[in-house]
Amino acid sequence: MKNALVTGGAGFIGSHLCEFLLKMGLKVTAMDNLITGDLKNISHLAKSRNFSFIKCDVSEHITINGKVDFVLHFASPASPVDYQKAPIQTLKAGSLGTHNTLGVALAKKAKFILASTSEVYGDPLVNPQLETYWGNVNPIGVRGAYDEAKRFSEALAMAYHRVHKVDTKIARIFNTYGPRMRKDDGRVVPNFIMQALNNKPITIYGDGNQTRSFCYISDLVEGIYKLMMSDINEPVNIGNPEEHTILEFAHMIKKIADSKSKIVFKKLPQDDPHRRCPDISKARKKLKWEPKIGLKEGLAATVGWIKQH
Repeated sequence: MKNALVTGGAGFIGSHLCEFLLKMGLKVTAMDNLITGDLKNISHLAKSRNFSFIKCDVSEHITINGKVDFVLHFASPASPVDYQKAPIQTLKAGSLGTHNTLGVALAKKAKFILASTSEVYGDPLVNPQLETYWGNVNPIGVRGAYDEAKRFSEALAMAYHRVHKVDTKIARIFNTYGPRMRKDDGRVVPNFIMQALNNKPITIYGDGNQTRSFCYISDLVEGIYKLMMSDINEPVNIGNPEEHTILEFAHMIKKIADSKSKIVFKKLPQDDPHRRCPDISKARKKLKWEPKIGLKEGLAATVGWIKQH
């Protein structure tokens, strides 16, 4: 049986990843300091004898006993609300945390999978974004702690690959949504859904013409797994290339939630990207992966989950 260590394992994406890896027959250890993660996300996994949890901050020393075949580094605040509240912890997760987890991978001769982000492209000047695009990032802006932490993580992963021959994988994750998102995490999906379900004004920042592409969580974790099992070492975009304006998205959620909410507009935050859409040609060709869940289907499932919880 193969063994996987998932940092950030009690978070939104991390918990789904732990669940998927268990279903694929791996033994999984989740690690989280619970700054933004929640044990409720993995409580149902505790019944499995192949699952364990360690409370630990990845920016501190990591000790893992026994065999490890895969190290998946997903620990970091990820929403603008979270990483702007905790910029230093975010930078530590991307620097010290990446260094520590790469050290585990090196010592255990394990594959290393990094959760990077579309934020490495900043406010892009090209659309859609290819992996060869170097980005347009403000390193000292309010989003800089997250953006630069991930860019440094990528550089460090590639350095370990080139110098120490660690088998590294870099997933550039685009906007992902689905069950287990924190309702107060500040990102557009839970924000709009909570406002719509409570018939409160749906708040759009800017004129609503900025675009995003939204990937359902089950599609994302399948893409991560295929990248993990591949022989690719350079970055790969994992996301849904179907692009929507934020205004279109607000109307869609309002309809699905059967909401009476009005749509209101507020000032666009500093460095907020105007366009965000992945070119997934590489994932399609090399991983034979592309998303399957349509936006309406995924949003209906997410709205249903938030209603229940």
